[in-house]
Amino acid sequence: MNNKFVVSLTCAKDDTDRATVAFVVANAALGSDQDTVVFLSTEAVRLANKGYADDVAEEGFARLADLMSSFAEAGGQIYVCAPCFKKRALDDGNLIAGAAVVGGAKLVEFMSGGCPSISY
Repeated sequence: MNNKFVVSLTCAKDDTDRATVAFVVANAALGSDQDTVVFLSTEAVRLANKGYADDVAEEGFARLADLMSSFAEAGGQIYVCAPCFKKRALDDGNLIAGAAVVGGAKLVEFMSGGCPSISY
């Protein structure tokens, strides 16, 4: 059985509820012994820059920055869509822990052989 899981996230401060829940689910997947990747695309790539998520706190949940840190510290990987990141002229020298700017082929490679995923 394949123990991989992907959470695809397309929003950031434009929908903080979805962004927060995506990392709650990603942490749950890691806690269930799944090799887990969060794939950030479109607006979500902004989350990969240090400090961006620091002020995001949805009622009833841990702060988004804390969820993201916990995910990375537990071994989760954050793939950041390279074209989306470049389009927004973001600083790849200011990435959060666990984040890597990658092309789509890296995600396809991770998911090859079958991999459940969920999108927010």
